[in-house]
Amino acid sequence: MKKVATMQDISCVGKCSLTATLPVLSAMGIETAVLPTAVLSTHTMFHGFTFHDLTNEIPPIMDHWQKEHFHFDAVYTGYLGSIAQLKDAAMLFSRFGTGIRMADPCMGDDGRLYTGFTEEFAAKMADFCRLADIIVPNMTEASFLLKIPYRKEYDEAYIKDILRRLTSLGCRAAVLTGVSLQKDHIGAYAYDREKDHFTFYFDKKEPASFHGTGDLFAAALLGAIVNGRSFAQSLKIACCFVKRSIHLTLAEKDHDLYGVNFEQALPYLIHLLKE
Repeated sequence: MKKVATMQDISCVGKCSLTATLPVLSAMGIETAVLPTAVLSTHTMFHGFTFHDLTNEIPPIMDHWQKEHFHFDAVYTGYLGSIAQLKDAAMLFSRFGTGIRMADPCMGDDGRLYTGFTEEFAAKMADFCRLADIIVPNMTEASFLLKIPYRKEYDEAYIKDILRRLTSLGCRAAVLTGVSLQKDHIGAYAYDREKDHFTFYFDKKEPASFHGTGDLFAAALLGAIVNGRSFAQSLKIACCFVKRSIHLTLAEKDHDLYGVNFEQALPYLIHLLKE
């Protein structure tokens, strides 16, 4: 059985980070070890949530893993809340990153950094991304990683240039999420620097967006890659899974803020993996 270790926070209520990543990877037949960075009562779209930082617990957990000689086919980082946790994530890659190393540089959206993040953090995140094989930023995060202005409007040539510049940070491949080259379509665009090859997948936009879909995309992408699918196949699987999750959520008359109903889309994800 394939094994993945993932480092990110856990929201007790709300479908994002570990709460979403763990069931997705499990459904894809992957044993998943978790390195929690913080525990939140709910995800951050709720008001008054509690937050307990676990930074001090991370090094002892990795020490124990190393003593037990644990091995992983991939290590994957999601939301990291501080520069100290970026240093711990670098140590995770160093100690256990003999397989695939993937970083989702969660730190912003819609042209702005999330509350609590600074440009200094973004610069440190860019340094950390050098250690990854694959990075999965959205357009906002890519702009901060490269220290360039965020653009809402762009063409395909611009996307290709951004992807080349992202891989020049040091990673082998970059995947840009939330790319829209046509008004009614959205998807992801990727570049493999070693093969000098671009790949993409687009589908019709759903009429709403939800918290946590980036986490679902990253988990499904990595799960497909670990299961031996090509980069292009993995991109399609992740995009289709997220779209189906959103579609099923919107089909519910009274959907809530918890996130998308990805649980109902897991059979579809398994089907995609078997195709």
